[in-house]
Amino acid sequence: MNPIISTMLITAGLSCILMVVSFWLPQMNPDSEKLSPYECGFDPLGSARLPFSMRFFLVAILFLLFDLEIALLLPLPWGGHLPDTVQTFFWATSILILLTLGLIYEWAQGGLEWAE
Repeated sequence: MNPIISTMLITAGLSCILMVVSFWLPQMNPDSEKLSPYECGFDPLGSARLPFSMRFFLVAILFLLFDLEIALLLPLPWGGHLPDTVQTFFWATSILILLTLGLIYEWAQGGLEWAE
């Protein structure tokens, strides 16, 4: 038998079986507690526009920057096998220096200080 036809027959058969079984199962009537959304202790009926801490945002941006740095530097060990290894290490060092200077600037501006 053709594999496409057999796949279609199996799919149609399983669909029919599941529809018949769903009619045999009892109907569930959930109460209001089960229908309300649970948001980890937050009031679902309150305002969705809560104030967001700028400190969390800055930490998230810094995390993304240094995560990107790691992603850019991960292929560096294989860079030694390239014909021009000096250029590879120059660009890797440039990335490290640029991000280190950015970290020093952020530190000097007080962006890493959590308590004021």
